[in-house]
Amino acid sequence: DTDRALVLLEEYCKKLRKPEEQQLKKAIRKVMGIFKSSLFQALLDIFKKKATRHETTSHTSLPAALACDVLGCPKD
Repeated sequence: DTDRALVLLEEYCKKLRKPEEQQLKKAIRKVMGIFKSSLFQALLDIFKKKATRHETTSHTSLPAALACDVLGCPKD
């Protein structure tokens, strides 16, 4: 669930205070921005509809299956 991932990432970012952790914090914030983007949400919606039709949600995660769908991963 994207919302849950965002909450967890935000909580983790709050713990990153050391100077050497700031690069990681910046990278995590970029990922959070992507998760919040309308393009990402639209892609998830499309995939969820497609996954429901093909019943792929039962054996693979949405992000992994979405990546394979977009990138063209080899079939089992």
